[in-house]
Amino acid sequence: MTEPAPDGLGRSAVRAAVLVWRSAPVHVLGYLGITLVASVTPIAVAWLTKGVLDGIAGRRTGTLLALAVAIAVVTTAAAAAAHAGDYLRAEVDRRTALRAKDELFAAVSRFTGLARFESPAFLDRLRLAQQSASNPGRLVDATLSAARGAVTAAGFVGSLALINLTFTVLVVLSALPALLIELRMSRQRNAMLWRIGPAERREMFYAELMATANAAKEIRLFDLGAFLRLRMLAELRTANAARRRLDGREFRVHASLSGVSAVVAGAGLIWGILAAGQGLLGVGDVAMFVAAVAGVQAALNGTVSAGVMAYEHLLTFHHHVTVVTAGPDLPVPARPRSLPPLRRGIELRDVWFRYSAGHPWILRGVDLLIPYGETVALIGHNGAGKSTLVKLLCRFYDPTRGTILWDGVDLRDVPAETLRARIGAVFQDFVSYELTAADNIAVGDLSAADDQARIEGAAREAGVHDVVAAFPHGYRTLLSRSFSPDSSEEEDGVLLSGGQWQRLALARAFLRHDRDLMIFDEPSAGLDPEAEYEAHRRLARLRSGRTSVVVSHRLGTVRDADRIVVLSDGVVAEEGTHAGLLADDGTYARLFNRQAGGYRDEVSR
Repeated sequence: MTEPAPDGLGRSAVRAAVLVWRSAPVHVLGYLGITLVASVTPIAVAWLTKGVLDGIAGRRTGTLLALAVAIAVVTTAAAAAAHAGDYLRAEVDRRTALRAKDELFAAVSRFTGLARFESPAFLDRLRLAQQSASNPGRLVDATLSAARGAVTAAGFVGSLALINLTFTVLVVLSALPALLIELRMSRQRNAMLWRIGPAERREMFYAELMATANAAKEIRLFDLGAFLRLRMLAELRTANAARRRLDGREFRVHASLSGVSAVVAGAGLIWGILAAGQGLLGVGDVAMFVAAVAGVQAALNGTVSAGVMAYEHLLTFHHHVTVVTAGPDLPVPARPRSLPPLRRGIELRDVWFRYSAGHPWILRGVDLLIPYGETVALIGHNGAGKSTLVKLLCRFYDPTRGTILWDGVDLRDVPAETLRARIGAVFQDFVSYELTAADNIAVGDLSAADDQARIEGAAREAGVHDVVAAFPHGYRTLLSRSFSPDSSEEEDGVLLSGGQWQRLALARAFLRHDRDLMIFDEPSAGLDPEAEYEAHRRLARLRSGRTSVVVSHRLGTVRDADRIVVLSDGVVAEEGTHAGLLADDGTYARLFNRQAGGYRDEVSR
């Protein structure tokens, strides 16, 4: 990853400022005021201390009480401001993080396709963007810290200039190399974080894998704990090695810069003492000189460190901005067309597809008609292109070449959300949401979330109502052991078998039974033979009279399809009815007879 251009960082800075201001304007104003108080307090205390020492040396006791009271007031106000600043900073952090996370995931939700979520580079950027969104207030804090240091430094520089202008210039110039070096190291750290991103993501993957219930059985059965732990530690060591190298360089640089600062401060102290001995400086002047030298160096170092910290946070926030401002991942039609109710069918014309120019072709000129009101079954070996074709029908991707027409309307001319509102589906890799049973069904159509009758009706159609009704809290039962229920009086959630989860996924499809196109990608995977037979009987009723696409490796479940399409090497190899394809004695007949023979062998035993 290359460093963002200056104009890109500038836009990120403006966006960060707007984000913070809109999140907590009153708190930001208060924080700014407290920052100003904190920046001038050291200068005020230094001048008041000088006055006290001059008063003591000159035996002007009349002003000492007033100066002592002033010092007490200033230090008390500074202490109170520090506590108020901590509260305001925390509140700005909370409000800004809430807004930033909402902004980030609203943008992620607008990505209508899958390409970005299957890109390692995007996933690394998204991880960094999430880190930035979790605490964007650090950018504000670092920026205001830099501003506070700059104000304090300016005050001490002015005070020091009144005593020795030449030495003031020397102190200021000694801080400039530190600024340039710190900025360079900041860029190196940001580049390092990007380089180790994949290793850190893999390390988190191994750690989560060892700590999740889904993988616990295999990990323990196959004794994979040590294997995964060593993989995790290897990735962690890779990341740590990169961090260690950079930390070592930073340590050496900081030690050198501290040495230069110490030499400058020591030279100034020697000059101050000699000047006082010659009567050129008074006691208060010496104290002020020492405080000013230390104050200038501390303030400049603090300004440089805070400025570099702000720069690093800005580089990280740039990932947030990049994701939030990313354009559509699928082309948006310039003149969106409405999608008519399906009446003729869906046609694929010379459809080619590959995931990128560096990937092989998955589909190679597919011509296919899915007639209205009929069920088309897609079969073929793994990698034949069945799932890819389903992704194209849902417009998770667009064809690389060719077109897909819905009653003559190109899917690329229709907003993706409009198309998907007309589709119901059950995917083989359906999601097991760690929500209540009712929520797990309602995600199929959120308009039914408060309609218990619809949810129960869909559960009955899927054959899972009796199972859910028997749960401790019925449809309100949490289907997880990872989280506690909302009410402490309720029992822990329950765990479902794979077949029960499958039926819940089927219930989501029944909730969308009125859609124009129904897609079933291995809808009975994980079910026992009896449950599979029952599920297909119910799905046949759901498919009746509707346009449907069924993907299955179990050929006995698709024999009643109106049309069976055999995909091979990305093309339509065969097409016809079950009886016709058996008569042709081609790929379908060979696969069907092989599966049927396997069942006959089982029976003969």
